[in-house]
Amino acid sequence: MNTFKSTLLLVLLTLFLLFIGDRFGGRNGMVLAFVLSVAFNFGTYFFSDRIALRMYNAQPVTREQLPRAYAAVERLTAKQGLPMPKIYVLPTESPNAFATGRNPQHASVAVTHGILQLLDDEELEGVLAHELGHVRNRDILTSSIAATLAGAITMVARMGYYASLFGGGGGRGGDRRGGGLQGLLMIIVAPIAASLIQLWISRTREFEADATGAAATGNPYALARALQKLEDYSKRIPMQASPSNAHLFIVAPLLGSGGIGSLFSTHPPMKERIQRLIGRDHI
Repeated sequence: MNTFKSTLLLVLLTLFLLFIGDRFGGRNGMVLAFVLSVAFNFGTYFFSDRIALRMYNAQPVTREQLPRAYAAVERLTAKQGLPMPKIYVLPTESPNAFATGRNPQHASVAVTHGILQLLDDEELEGVLAHELGHVRNRDILTSSIAATLAGAITMVARMGYYASLFGGGGGRGGDRRGGGLQGLLMIIVAPIAASLIQLWISRTREFEADATGAAATGNPYALARALQKLEDYSKRIPMQASPSNAHLFIVAPLLGSGGIGSLFSTHPPMKERIQRLIGRDHI
């Protein structure tokens, strides 16, 4: 059901992008929005994993260099019938992890140096099972496309607004008369709406990966303990990450303060994630 909802929201984001293009540029604007959507999604499909790994200076490691992580991943992939992903280490003391890749055959799992120092074997296995859950559920591509479409909507709205200011918009004349205020409202509302849809998809995928990871290990308490530790230590040593790919990490690098700010978090509240895993919101 969550996969259906995510797919439906991706379709909604695409239609929203086409609407923005039509609003500012008529048929030509819609064609431009469609071309941008195809181009961005093509780039996301083939290159998002390389971009993320290079952005965080991820270093590939061998079984000899990281035996405990390799052993856990080998057990989990064999149990779930998944190909063995490439494993990377990020040179940062902030404890975190992410998976990337367009499908299970091209997947990579990255862990930070900090998470290797912080978690015991059971907790590390829980985190790796969570990341492989993203791989198994094909969440990485879904979330990356959602983030890309949200960015494209923001860009098209801004392009259309500035073009309309100089008489370059090709939208419907009746809509454009006195449309300066409408256009200004559009470039404010459209990106916010697109971002909320993208973030909803990201948060939904996190719950699903938690459940998949807990089922794979048969030990939801280990994952819950890991999440609690990661939440606590990430506040002490925050992860320096780009908002464009913060959704990849198991713990949000950009920490919110709750309240209305939680609407714009890439991850659901940690207490809620732990509650769903073990039936209470703390260990």
